[in-house]
Amino acid sequence: MNQKSQSIAFKKAPFLIGAASVAGSKEAEGPLGKLFDMTNQDDLFGAKTWEEAESNMQREACILALGKAHKKPEDVRFLFGGDLLRQGIATSMGIEALHIPMFGLYGACSTSGEALALAAMSAAAGYGDCMLAVTSSHFGSAEKEFRFPLGYASQRPLSAHWTVTGSGAFLVGTEKSHVRISGVTVGKIVDYGLKDSQNMGACMAPAAMDTIAQNFKDFGRTAADYDRIVTGDLGYVGQDILFDLLEQKGYDIQTKHVDCGMTIFDQKSQDTHAGGSGCGCAAVTLSSYILPKIRKGEWKRVLFVPTGALMSTVSFNEGASVPGIAHGIVLEHVN
Repeated sequence: MNQKSQSIAFKKAPFLIGAASVAGSKEAEGPLGKLFDMTNQDDLFGAKTWEEAESNMQREACILALGKAHKKPEDVRFLFGGDLLRQGIATSMGIEALHIPMFGLYGACSTSGEALALAAMSAAAGYGDCMLAVTSSHFGSAEKEFRFPLGYASQRPLSAHWTVTGSGAFLVGTEKSHVRISGVTVGKIVDYGLKDSQNMGACMAPAAMDTIAQNFKDFGRTAADYDRIVTGDLGYVGQDILFDLLEQKGYDIQTKHVDCGMTIFDQKSQDTHAGGSGCGCAAVTLSSYILPKIRKGEWKRVLFVPTGALMSTVSFNEGASVPGIAHGIVLEHVN
């Protein structure tokens, strides 16, 4: 692979050797509800605050992923994790008890892709035999952080997303499994000048387009080379924009596209407007729905593209635009 490209094709591809998903009550009522490893009707997960609840989810997801792969925390070389909260407190406080060397990340809703890319790169480079990638989001903590506390009962526009309460954890390493990460396409920050934080699908779609088109260029592929192209949380608004932007570049992915935010909830019966979002959206959908299909060989090659809107409460209040980023992870079935 040309070093000037945005992608890496691993000569010795690492494997996804374990994964786990933890989700909240609304997610449990959705189309994927029975596929999650753990759900809880109490969205506080036994805690007193939304933030502590999110930390509890992360810890449970890590422990479940380790257990399913028959690993212990001391088997993990590095942990790559992040969330939506300030200073990444959901991650730092959630994984503290595991005593694993960690890198705290922030890629907004694209964090699962960022964590998987760095874990795969570290394993492929020989820095360790087992890495852990984890991320989470929580409806209550995200609303308080970025919008309005739940007690305000504010009205959401139809373009708004519903932040997923969930955490996904993934073990990446050299031990062979039925799913390998054959390559990654590292995303660039793409900013079309949009300022509406209640329409994140529109803000993130240009970044998804840029990464998908770059992946096709770097690997010499088209949509036909993938069984599915999965975006993180563009939702119903962002999906249409993505299709239009890619069509302008000569690509048609409509028959191959799946969006995690459109998959995790039933839009009509659950009143989630544009769909799901948050770091946990792509992570739990990958763990519970996408990976099993790749393991079984139903999908041979998938391009997983979590998307993130890179805003903060400060940037939004100061009237700044909302740039987006998306990272591409190439997942392949191994016999």
